[in-house]
Amino acid sequence: MAATDLPNAARIAASKKGKSPQTVFRQARALLRVIRDSKQRRWILGLAVGIVGVIMLTTLAQLRLNRWQGSFYDALNRLDVPEFIHQLYVFAAIVVALVICAVSQAWCQEMLKVRLREGLTRHLLGQWLLPKQAYRLALQGDIGVNPDQRVQEDARHLCELTASLGIGLFQASILLVSFVGVLWGLSDQVSFRVHGQPMVIPGYMVWCAIIYALGGTIAAFLIGRPLVRLNVEHYAREAELRYSLVRIGESAEGIALYGGEHVERRIIEQTLTRVLEVMKRLATGLARLTWVTSSYGYIALVFPIVVASPGYFAGTLSLGQLMMVVGAFNQVQQALRWWVDNFPIIADWRATLQRVMSLEAALRALGEIDSETSRITAIEDPEGRLGFEDLRIQLPDGEAVFAETMVEIVHGEHVQIIGETGAGKVMLFRALAGLWPAGSGILRLPQGEAIAFLPHHPYLPPGTLREVVTYPEPAGTYEDAAVRAALERIGLGHLAPNLDRIERWNRDLPLAEQQSLSFARILLRRPRWVILEQVLDGFDSDGQQRLLGIFTDTLPETSVISIDPVPSKDPFFTRTLHLMRVPAADKAV
Repeated sequence: MAATDLPNAARIAASKKGKSPQTVFRQARALLRVIRDSKQRRWILGLAVGIVGVIMLTTLAQLRLNRWQGSFYDALNRLDVPEFIHQLYVFAAIVVALVICAVSQAWCQEMLKVRLREGLTRHLLGQWLLPKQAYRLALQGDIGVNPDQRVQEDARHLCELTASLGIGLFQASILLVSFVGVLWGLSDQVSFRVHGQPMVIPGYMVWCAIIYALGGTIAAFLIGRPLVRLNVEHYAREAELRYSLVRIGESAEGIALYGGEHVERRIIEQTLTRVLEVMKRLATGLARLTWVTSSYGYIALVFPIVVASPGYFAGTLSLGQLMMVVGAFNQVQQALRWWVDNFPIIADWRATLQRVMSLEAALRALGEIDSETSRITAIEDPEGRLGFEDLRIQLPDGEAVFAETMVEIVHGEHVQIIGETGAGKVMLFRALAGLWPAGSGILRLPQGEAIAFLPHHPYLPPGTLREVVTYPEPAGTYEDAAVRAALERIGLGHLAPNLDRIERWNRDLPLAEQQSLSFARILLRRPRWVILEQVLDGFDSDGQQRLLGIFTDTLPETSVISIDPVPSKDPFFTRTLHLMRVPAADKAV
């Protein structure tokens, strides 16, 4: 069984709904649920209420500005200088109010972006960094690729777009409701001559605005619809490029030793070519959409004057009233064609929403059991023993099984598990740690006791050497003397002066010293159970005796299980268990 054959979290999330998880409305509801459950919800609600209040005040000021246009242009038409000067004072007061509202809205909008990002990012981090979640997500196929970018960049982009689009849509809706009544009333002044008789079409200017905006919306939707798919593909290709660049930085030594720079450059250039190709298609799509948005924007400069001109030429509309009609028409038309103006951004938002919320759904689904997959049954042993009963670990091409059907290990025992290449030693180590559940049988774990797992390649976090040695506990958990004594005991006393130096220790230290640091952690934490994954095979006999001596001299009650390819001749181990691979064709039915 391949890694991706484990229960697929994205598929589970989809099956729960009965439909594809890509539905934008379902994902939008999931985003609202995350925001509702966030600790930032009070801040978000308060900022949202503040923005609503500011938008309402802005709308009132814009309605007053629209009325001002009528008085101002009528004063110009009458050559009334005192009224002209008075209207300038009125204009100044309206502008001051509008500027204050604009500044207040800008601050609230930017703070809303911050709080939305904090709530969403903390939620994703909380789900991603649950015990064993990050590892299990990596086994989920495409959804587990570059989750760091989805948590960092995509979540930021989604929150910014959500705030901007949400506020813009609300503001457009308020303007539409406010000015459609004004425009409807002014439409009574636009009359047509039919057979010499005046005729008024109720709401004439409103219907013109609706038809104008509807045409632009339909055209933008038809032309811009492929942008959603292209944006999704663009983000995926950018993630691949970023991962390739990070991989080269992390593997620079190996690449240099093999002289593989030309190979890596070819891989990077292929990845970059895919990024540039999708960017070109995006550019073409945006250019097509710009034909619609730009055309409608420029035509809107004269369209309301043209459709309202019969009333002006008939004398039923004064110049000031014509300007009021034009102003109200533009407000209604802009509100109606909000979708046209923002379609590229909406497409970007939908693509980002899909990437972020599909990750969130996959993280939530990781804890669910897929009934189609056989799993190892892990139970706690109240007597504090570790054991296996008919344990079979699923492998990509078979199963790993013990030669011994029943195995029981008690406190203080030193047991060695050996197996040839391909026998499933790595999967056994992961199964004991709860990282690989695929298989069958019973795994008994000591109740209430922590097990320390020492992998072949230990994890050294960024930071000071002290933080590396005490990981996962905080650096101040252990006294300085205890940390230095642990380094001396494992033969790394020469590193003690560097305890508070920040370096990239996973690169600066050779593998053997990194593995030795794992034993320093054991000395500090003093666990009752320790499981090693091929940790000793890189040391000579003196090095093995020095490290294993920790358990005979300092931790005599600690049980040690070492998983190795070949048996050790060291008398430290009192039992040897044999792991072997059963090919898929030989599996019992």
